[in-house]
Amino acid sequence: MEGKMFLPTTKKEMNERGWEQADFVYVCGDAYVDHPSFGAAIITRVLEDMGFNVAFLAQPDFHSVNDFKRFGEPRLGFLVSAGNIDSMVAHYTVAKRKRNYDYYSPNGKTGLRPDRATLVYCKKIREAYPDVPVILGGLEASLRRFGHYDYWDDTVMKSILIDSGADILTYGMGENILRRIAQLLEKGVPVKKIRDVRGTVWVGNKDDKVHYEIGGTWDFADVKNNKREYAKAFALQYKNQDSVSGKALVEYYGDKKLVQNPPMEPLTREELDEVYNLPYMRDYHFSYKDKGGVPAIEEVKFSLTHNRGCFGGCNFCALAFHQGRSVRSRSIESVVSEAKLLTELPDFKGYINDVGGPTANFRGPACEKQLKSGVCADKKCLAPSPCKNLKADHSEYIELLYQIEKLPKVKKVFIRSGIRFDYLLADKSPSGNAFFKKLVKDHVSGQLKVAPEHCSPNVLKLMGKPEFSVYEKFRNRYFELTKSFNKEQYLVPYLMSSHPGSRLQDAIKLSEFIKKWNYNPEQVQDFYPTPGTASTVMFYTGLDPFTLNEVYVPRSPEEKRMQRALLQCRDPKNAELVRKALIKAKREDLIGYSKNCLVAPSYKDRVEKARQGAKPNNRKNNSKQNNKMKSKRNNKR
Repeated sequence: MEGKMFLPTTKKEMNERGWEQADFVYVCGDAYVDHPSFGAAIITRVLEDMGFNVAFLAQPDFHSVNDFKRFGEPRLGFLVSAGNIDSMVAHYTVAKRKRNYDYYSPNGKTGLRPDRATLVYCKKIREAYPDVPVILGGLEASLRRFGHYDYWDDTVMKSILIDSGADILTYGMGENILRRIAQLLEKGVPVKKIRDVRGTVWVGNKDDKVHYEIGGTWDFADVKNNKREYAKAFALQYKNQDSVSGKALVEYYGDKKLVQNPPMEPLTREELDEVYNLPYMRDYHFSYKDKGGVPAIEEVKFSLTHNRGCFGGCNFCALAFHQGRSVRSRSIESVVSEAKLLTELPDFKGYINDVGGPTANFRGPACEKQLKSGVCADKKCLAPSPCKNLKADHSEYIELLYQIEKLPKVKKVFIRSGIRFDYLLADKSPSGNAFFKKLVKDHVSGQLKVAPEHCSPNVLKLMGKPEFSVYEKFRNRYFELTKSFNKEQYLVPYLMSSHPGSRLQDAIKLSEFIKKWNYNPEQVQDFYPTPGTASTVMFYTGLDPFTLNEVYVPRSPEEKRMQRALLQCRDPKNAELVRKALIKAKREDLIGYSKNCLVAPSYKDRVEKARQGAKPNNRKNNSKQNNKMKSKRNNKR
C-alpha cells in the first residue's frame, strides 16, 4: 500500500512511486473520481490492496494511440470500462438527440469519451500493444455480453466481447472476479486459458470444453434474424443470472462459441465491509480542480451505500443483470464508521444526503430460501403481490439510521434513494409501522421520491410493478403521517410514458390520476430501451420474453410525444398534442373546462363554437324582427 493518495494518472506520478511498470492500466470513459460510488474506484482499490501497481487512464484521447501508451506496456493487462453508465446513454437522449451535459466529465463537458467507448478503447489498445491481455468490465460490457438489441442503430449487435477483440469479459460486481483473474495472471496463466472463473465470459472454438453445466445454447444468427428466438434467448439469460442456481450459457458464432460462466457469488457482509474500508480519497482527481470539478460527485460525496442488489425485479431496470437479485448489505458498524469519516471532511455541513443503494430499505435476501436455492427463476418477490415467503423487516435499517444520527457532527440524515413502498407495506411487524413513521418524521427533505411508474394494470404487469392500489394505500398513509407530524412534505412520483403495453388510453388514465392528485410533473421518463432489460426485449420483439405473448409497443415518434404530453398536460406547450391524443382516443369528453377535463379547447375551436352558437340566435332574432315588420305592415293596411 502506498498510503492514502490518488492512483497514478501520468508516467511522472508512476515514476514518483518508484514503479518501473504498472501491473494493470485501468482505462475508463469517466473522469477519475476516487469514491466508492464509482465502480472504477472500487476495482482499482481492490487490486491495489492485493499489492498490484494500478495506473488510472481516465478519458484518454481516443483519436490516436498515444494516450494508451502513456504508462508504457502494463505487466499483466489493461482493464477497460466505459464508465458508470453505458456510453450511448451518456451521450444521447431517448429521442436520440445529443446531450449537452456529461455528469461524469470535468465541468460537465461533452465529447471526452467516444460513442461505444469500450469498442473504441479496445481497438486503440490493440494498435498500441497487440499481445497484452485486455479485460472488459463495467456496465456497458456487462449488459452487452451476449448478442443484444442496440436501440441507437436499431439492430441486433454481436457480443461486445466479440466486436471488441478483448480476451475476457467480467460481468456483474467485479471485485472477486478481478481478484481471481489477477491471481491467475500473476501465476503466469495465459489469459486465453482463463476459462473457469465465475462471472466471466470467454470465446473459444466450437468444441472447446465448458467447465460448468450448460443451461442453454443458441446461435447468434438465429437471435439476429428471428425476434421470437431473441426473446427466448433472453429468458434463458434471465433464468441463469443467479449465483446459486445459474448454469453456463453458450452463444454460437459460426465455428466459434461465446461462453458465459455462472455468476460469481455476491460479496459477503464481511467482504463488503472490507471493500468500503479501503483508502478512497472521496473526491475527484486534483487535476480537475481548475476545470470545474466533476459534477457526479456532488450527489454522492456525503451519501452512504449500505446494500447491493435488488429483488424488486422491475423489467425496465438492468440491476438484475448487473448487481443481481440477491441483496447483500454491510454491517451497521461499517456504515457508521464511514459516516463518521464523512463528518471529518472539511466541507461537511452536518447533513448525510442518503443512506441507501439500489433500493434504500432492503437489508438482506428476500427470503431464507434464496440463500440455499437462489432466487426464483419464474416469479418475482414483490409483484404483482408479495410472495408468501417474503421476509419484510425494517428493524435493522431503523437501527442503522439511529446509529448514524447519534454521531456528534450529524444534524440530519436523509433518505433519497428510492424506497420500495410495496415492501414497506408488506412489513406487518412493528418495524414496518415504526419505519414509516420515522421516514416521514426524520428523513424526508421536503419531498420523497417514489416510483409507481404507471396506473394501468396491464402496463404495471409488464413493468413488473405492484398493483396501483398499493401505491394509493402508501400515498394515503404518507400524507396521514405528514399531517400528524405537522409537516409540509410532498411525494414526487416517478412516472414513465410509452413503456411496452402502454396505449393512448393507458396514458390518458394516468393523466387523469395526475390531475386528481393535483400533481404537475416537471419531468417524465419516456421509456428508454437500454441493453440488458426485459422491457427492451418487449420493445424490440413485441413479445413478453417470459410468456412469449404479444405486447403492444408505442413506436411512432408522434404517439410517444402524445403519451409524454398527456403526463404533463398542464404545460401549455403540450395543449395541442394533448387535444390531438384525446381526439384520437375518442375522449373528447376530457377537452373542456370542467374539473375532470385535461385540457381546454383550442382557440380555433372556441371561436368556431362561438360562431356556431351565434347563428341560431341571429336567426331567432331575425325571425322576431321580420314578424314585427309584418305586423306593422298589416296594421297600416
